[in-house]
Amino acid sequence: MRCKSAEITIRCKAALGFCCMMMALALSINVIVPPSTAWAQSPSQQEQAATNQSAPDTPAGASEPDDTRPPSSAENNPAANEITPALNEAVRKGFAYLRSQQNSDGSFGRGRYGRHVGITALCALAFMADGNLPGRGEYGEEVAKALEFVLAHSTETGLLAAEATHGPMYGHGFATLFLGEIYGMNPQDRRVRDALVRAVELIVGTQNDEGGWRYNPVPYDADVSVTICQVMALRSARNAGIKVPKQTIDRAVEYIRRCQNPDGGFKYMLQTGGSAWPRSAAAVATLYYAGIYEDDSIDRGLQYLMRNALPGSGAMAQAHYYYGHYYAVQAMYLAGGEYWERWWPAVRDELIARQSSSGGWLDNHTGGADATAMSLIVLQMPKRYLPIFQR
Repeated sequence: MRCKSAEITIRCKAALGFCCMMMALALSINVIVPPSTAWAQSPSQQEQAATNQSAPDTPAGASEPDDTRPPSSAENNPAANEITPALNEAVRKGFAYLRSQQNSDGSFGRGRYGRHVGITALCALAFMADGNLPGRGEYGEEVAKALEFVLAHSTETGLLAAEATHGPMYGHGFATLFLGEIYGMNPQDRRVRDALVRAVELIVGTQNDEGGWRYNPVPYDADVSVTICQVMALRSARNAGIKVPKQTIDRAVEYIRRCQNPDGGFKYMLQTGGSAWPRSAAAVATLYYAGIYEDDSIDRGLQYLMRNALPGSGAMAQAHYYYGHYYAVQAMYLAGGEYWERWWPAVRDELIARQSSSGGWLDNHTGGADATAMSLIVLQMPKRYLPIFQR
C-alpha cells in the first residue's frame, strides 16, 4: 500500500527516527576528537527556546538534530529498478507469515524470545514500512495490537520489558524507537508520550561512565551494540519532540568512536576485541543519523563493510546476518551514490533467495519473527515510508 493521502504524508514527515552512533579517530596519532555538534543548538534556536513557552519538550539546553541529508543520499537519488515484481511478491508473503506469528496478546516472538517487546517493536515497524499505522492500512490492526502490548509493559521505572530473558536493554532500545516513531506520527496519544518520556529518562539515567550501556538498566559496563540501540532510540524520541540532553549523546558518541579499530571496523567493548561487520554497519549508520556526513570514520567504516560484508561477494560471515543487514542497508542508503547502487540490488536479491517456503526468514538464534521483521524492513527501504528514512 502506498502512502498517498495528504494526511498520512504529513504524519510520515513528522518524525525522523532510527538513529545511532559515532566512530573513533585514531588514538595512535593522538588526535583529540571534539564532542558531536550535530545536536547543538544554533543561536537562533537558543533564542527561540528561550522565548517559546509553548514547546515544553524543547527547552533551552535541549539539542537540535541536523536533519540535512548528504547530497549523495539515496533519499532523493534512487538507484535504477529498486523495486521489482520479485521484491513485491517476497514482501507480500513475508507479511502473511509475520501476521501468523503474532500472539493473542499482540506480542511477537516464540520460545526463548517469547513475548519480547523488542521483537514486537521490530515486527510493527516492518508493517509500518509499508505505510500501515495503528488502525490504518491492511495491517493496521497488527500494528495497533503490538502498540497495546508495548504500552501494557511500560513500567513505573520507564523500562519497557515483558520477557523473562536476561538483558532487557536490547528490547528496551527497540521498543523505545518504536514508540518514538509512533509518537512522531501521532503526538495526540498521551499514553505513548508518557511511556516514551519515561523510557528516555531511563536510558539517560543508566548511561555508564564510559558513555555507553549494556544488558541491564544499571550504569556499570557497556558494549557497542547495546549502546547503538539506545542512541537510535534517543534520536527517534528527540525527533518526535521529546527532550534529550545533548551531553548524553556527546558522551555516547565519544564512546562509540573509541570502539573503532584501525581496520575501520568496530570492536565489542573498549577493552578488547576484533572488528565485526554487523556492529560496524550499525556504527556507520549511527554516524549519519547523528548528522555527521563527511568524516574519516565513515569512509573507513564503509570501506570495511564493502570488503567484509557485500552480499554475494563470499566475504561475509553469517553470524548475526539479519541484524547486520538491518543496519548495513541504512548505512548504504545514507551513503548513497556507488555504495547504494552496488549494495541495494545485491542485498535485495540475496534476501529474496533466502526466503523460506513459509514466507518468512529464519534465524536459528532469535527465531522467525525477528529475522522476518528485519528482512522486511530491509526490502522496503526503497519505499521510503518510515519517518527515519525521510528528511
